[in-house]
Amino acid sequence: MSLLDTKPLIGRVEELGGLVSLKDYVSSGGYSGAKRALTQMSPEEVIDLVRNANLKGRGGAGFPTGMKWNFAKGEPLTPGPKYLVCNADEMEPGTFKDRYLMEFNPHLLIEGMIIGAFAIQAEIAYIFLRGEYHEPYKQLNRAIDEAKESGRLGNSVFGIDFNLELRVHLSGGRYICGEETALLNALEGKRAQPRSKPPFPPASGAWGRPTIVNNVETFCNVPAILRNGAQWYQDLGLTDDAGTKLYGVSGRVNKPGLWELPMGTPIREIIEVHAEGMCDGFKLRGLLPGGASTDFLVEEHFDLPMDYATIQSAGSRMGTGTMILMDDSICPVDMCRNLEHFFAQESCGFCTPCREGIPWVEALLTDIESGKGQLGDLEILDQHAAFIGGPSNTFCLHAPGAMEPLQSALKYFRDDFEQHIKQGRCPYRS
Repeated sequence: MSLLDTKPLIGRVEELGGLVSLKDYVSSGGYSGAKRALTQMSPEEVIDLVRNANLKGRGGAGFPTGMKWNFAKGEPLTPGPKYLVCNADEMEPGTFKDRYLMEFNPHLLIEGMIIGAFAIQAEIAYIFLRGEYHEPYKQLNRAIDEAKESGRLGNSVFGIDFNLELRVHLSGGRYICGEETALLNALEGKRAQPRSKPPFPPASGAWGRPTIVNNVETFCNVPAILRNGAQWYQDLGLTDDAGTKLYGVSGRVNKPGLWELPMGTPIREIIEVHAEGMCDGFKLRGLLPGGASTDFLVEEHFDLPMDYATIQSAGSRMGTGTMILMDDSICPVDMCRNLEHFFAQESCGFCTPCREGIPWVEALLTDIESGKGQLGDLEILDQHAAFIGGPSNTFCLHAPGAMEPLQSALKYFRDDFEQHIKQGRCPYRS
C-alpha cells in the first residue's frame, strides 16, 4: 500500500524525503483530481462530493467545507466576479503545519484551489501568505509558474472553458489577519480590521463580491477526495470526523514535530508514540490542544481522541491540532502572562474590551508573577476572563480566544496562582 493511501497530505513528501517537484507530483497522480473535476463533473457535483466526504475546515473552526462552498455556488444577484482565497497567514503560536505543506508540497495546495475555484466558479484566487514565510513564498511562486506553463492555470485550464488566475499576496504580518474578514480587508489594501457580520464572505467578501476563504490544509485535502471518493476519505478517520490531520507537538518531548495521522488519534498516542514521550525528568501537567488560543487540557483528558466534537465536549477546541505542552517545570502564571502579552500586542484595537482589557489582564499577571499580587486579583481575573471571553461582548473572536488559556488555567492550576500571592514570589524560581 502506498503512503498516499494513508497519508494523502505528506505521504509523497515522506517517500521522497523532501520537496515534491511537478514531475514527482504528477507521477503519483497529482492534478488527476483537478482534471477529473473540470473535465468530467459539474461544479455542483464537485461540491456534493466534498460535502459527502465530510471534510471539515482545518483552520480551527471545523466548519464543513462543502457546505461553505455551496453558499457561493449560485449566480450572484449582480453580475461580476467571485473570489477564492486561501488563508495561509498561520500566525497562531505553536502552529507550523501549513508552512510544511507549502514548502514541501506546493502543487497539492494549487490543485486543491483549482478544484475549489471551479466548484464556485471563481476565476481569480489568492493565497494570503504570512509575510515571514520566505521559503513558502518562493516555492509557491515557482509551482504556480510551473502550473501555468503546463496548462493547469491561466486560460482554458485543462482545455475547457474555464480560466483561473492564482496570485500570492504577502501579509503585513499581524495575527488578526487570520480572521477571514480582517484578511479580506488587508487583501484589499485596507487596515486589517474585522468586519461586521452579516453579511458573511460567501455573500459579500473581497471587494463586495461572493468569496470563499479556506485554510491551506483544508484545500490540500481536496485533491485526494476527487481521486479516491467520499467513502475512502471517511474511512481514513477513527471517529465521526473524516480524513487525516496534521498533528504537531512542541514542548519538552523527545521528538517535537509534525505527523499526518488519522483524524481522532488519541492525545496520549500523539505525545508518547509519535513525539516519543516527555524528556527525562519532566512530567506533563497540561497542554493547549490547538495553538495558543485554546483552553488547557489536563491528565484526565489525555486519552481523548483529537477530533472536533470530543475536544469541544472536554471544554476546549481542537483548533489547529498543534499542541503546546506545559511540563512541571513551567509556571502556569508566567505561561499565561506570556500568551496574554502576545494577544495584547496583536489586538487590532477596535473594541474596548480587547484593546484595554487584555493589557490589563497582562498587567495583573505580571504583578502576580513578580510577587506583587493581591488577594483580590484572582477575582478580577475571573471577571475579566468571563467578560472579555464572552463572544457577544467583543467585535470578533480575538479577545475570547485570548481568554481561553487564562480561564482554563484559573480552573486547573488555581493553586499555583494562589501560591504566588501567598508567598509573594514565583515558586518556580529559585
